[in-house]
Amino acid sequence: MVLDKLGDSLKATLRKITGSLFVDEALIDELIRDLQRALLQSDVNVQLVFDLSKEIKKRALAEKEIKGVNQKEHLIKIVYEELVKFLGKEKHGIKILDKKPFKIMMVGTYGSGKSTSIGKIAKYYSKRGYKIATLALDVHRPAAIDQLEQLSEQVKVKCFSDKKEKDPIKIYKKFKDEYHNYDLLIIDTAGRHDLDNELIKELKSLNNEIKPDENLLVISADIGQAASKLAKGFLDACGITGVVITKLDGTAKAGGALTATAVTNAPVKFIGVGEKIDDLEEFDPEGFVSRLLGMGDIKVLLEKAEEAISKEKAEDLGKRFLKGEFNLIDLYEQMEAMSKMGPLSKIMELIPGMGNMNIPKEMLQVQESKLKKWKYIMQSMRKEELEDPEIITRSRIDRIARGSGATASEVRELLKQYKQSKKVAKVLKGVEKEQDISKLMKKFGKKMPKGFGM
Repeated sequence: MVLDKLGDSLKATLRKITGSLFVDEALIDELIRDLQRALLQSDVNVQLVFDLSKEIKKRALAEKEIKGVNQKEHLIKIVYEELVKFLGKEKHGIKILDKKPFKIMMVGTYGSGKSTSIGKIAKYYSKRGYKIATLALDVHRPAAIDQLEQLSEQVKVKCFSDKKEKDPIKIYKKFKDEYHNYDLLIIDTAGRHDLDNELIKELKSLNNEIKPDENLLVISADIGQAASKLAKGFLDACGITGVVITKLDGTAKAGGALTATAVTNAPVKFIGVGEKIDDLEEFDPEGFVSRLLGMGDIKVLLEKAEEAISKEKAEDLGKRFLKGEFNLIDLYEQMEAMSKMGPLSKIMELIPGMGNMNIPKEMLQVQESKLKKWKYIMQSMRKEELEDPEIITRSRIDRIARGSGATASEVRELLKQYKQSKKVAKVLKGVEKEQDISKLMKKFGKKMPKGFGM
């Protein structure tokens, strides 16, 4: 998950608020101390932490209770709003202008994930209908051009490169007449272990020649508080319009990288949340903070769902499910769509409320392996069995188990899951209006959660 430790600390802080009898200055001070500790342990700049906590305390003591919202809820709302403001306030993203090509120049040091980020951004915009090309201008690192060529081939975009030429400006000029055939040109530049004078000189020359529409600084989440100094150096060298933070899925504290924007006044545009080429998200402070606090991120969830399955297909599956007409083929397609959305643990943290349930990672991993096993089982079934699972007898179960490398009990478990889904469909049948949700939940013996729909 994204920033597990910081998220756990912040959720523990909010639990103190919800578990308290009333809100007073002592509780607010305790909240501030916990918040400061969590942020400082995540490598956030000390002065920025103090500024944030000062603003939260000021608002908590000064603002009156809002009608319909109790003191605890209002205090949580203040913490949420100030953290969102702290991390950039609003989603910025990149607006691709109607010109050919729109140029994005990527800068960063060795090991920051610059080349991988280029591949991810190329894939991100390719999926949105843009014609993309990459340009290899890192002539100093021997494997840099090979890596970019391989990544470009992987995401099916054109890569302009010249392994013999050692002058990046000459390489840029060599293909200049071809760039207008593409909507977006993503440019890789040289990196170093540090921002030295030679690299500064090269980046300034490239910036003056290329005149990029966006200069994106790639920072690894594990860089710590050195991020501010690095960001300032690249800002002076070529101007920074945005930041890409990589490796946010690891154990990195990431506070330094997340707040490097305070130095450059350049917002975080993208975050890398995994090793796969699709593990890239446009940074949205509201959704990000919501996820950290265990409230989910419905925007990203819907975006991932839309990429995994077409709207028409989703509507068709939904109608078939409500009519009780779906079969194992439909169940297989749903599993395929889920696998495209990413690991179950990542999907869970996007669902509102699920982040606070503290479901053990081991349990989610077991469930993921079970879903994979079910897919193998369904791949071993015959067409008539997938279309009508009711015909699957004991002898068929044994045959399917042998063909899929599963046990007979695992095949029966899948069939049991399918039958339970059919029962759910029957209960859902006829529930068409939003106000019927509470009636539906009563059928399952559940109560509406407090604050549902806020």
